[in-house]
Amino acid sequence: MATQTLTEKNFDEVVTGNDVVLVDFWAEWCGPCKSFAPTFEASSEKHADVVHGKVDTESEQGLAAAANIRSIPTIMAFREGVLVFAQPGALPPAALEDLVTQVKELDMDEVRKQLAEQQAGAGQ
Repeated sequence: MATQTLTEKNFDEVVTGNDVVLVDFWAEWCGPCKSFAPTFEASSEKHADVVHGKVDTESEQGLAAAANIRSIPTIMAFREGVLVFAQPGALPPAALEDLVTQVKELDMDEVRKQLAEQQAGAGQ
């Protein structure tokens, strides 16, 4: 499955409508982004069950700001609509593969439980 362009119009729908979504925040002028692109594309072809989306931070500045992007490339992973990973910097192929595996293996009941505990603690 090829990578998919994400915009402010389709971002929420894609993230909440799919089990696992990886997002690459990038820009045309960014050298590390261009170097990472083939790795991300190869992962999208290997993992047809994972949506691989790309956000062009130049044309989607509002979305980049909403995602609090401070440097690019930044990789985010969502599982069942929950942000479970966010890290700036290009990942080597083995690290990206490891990330995909870990996200797929997450116990989402446990993740939601931990999130609820954090939110309850923050409210006190």
